[in-house]
Amino acid sequence: MQSTVTINGAEVELPGDPRVSLLDFLREHLYLSGTKKGCDQGACGACTVLVDGERRILSCLALAVQYQGRKITSVEGLAQEGALHPLQQAFIEHDGFQCGYCTPGQLCSAVGMAAELRRGVPSYVTDDIGTDTIEFSHDEVRERMSGNLCRCGAYNGIVAAVTEHNGGQPRRSTAQEDA
Repeated sequence: MQSTVTINGAEVELPGDPRVSLLDFLREHLYLSGTKKGCDQGACGACTVLVDGERRILSCLALAVQYQGRKITSVEGLAQEGALHPLQQAFIEHDGFQCGYCTPGQLCSAVGMAAELRRGVPSYVTDDIGTDTIEFSHDEVRERMSGNLCRCGAYNGIVAAVTEHNGGQPRRSTAQEDA
């Protein structure tokens, strides 16, 4: 009996080999090339996908069989009915990418990060870790997105897009932040 996983809304059979990473399963078995292979060591975030719609994971460090019966969303699953996800549109409006290689991981990570904030999960910069409501601040976004690297340096646009998409006002960068 073959086990299954739901990828972007479609139920698919997991690979027979239990050693296949979720990243390789997406890219090489299902031909979903949006999720990128960056470092293949969990250090860059280019391979970030969502589990059950809100928990972000590094697919290069996950075995596909670990997610039997679960729902995985890659960047291809963010868009609905041919329309860009509002966060994808915000990335365009705020120049949140240059070469675009890290963008799929940044997008999935930002969706997962927003879900963490809604659930009240604190971060290193959260002032009161006992509170149920965490302010969607510039510092929270930067801290929570720090696991996703951008070699082009589009961080200010990424933070502005994520902040605006989640109801905040993007903050103008200063020379000190850009350094």
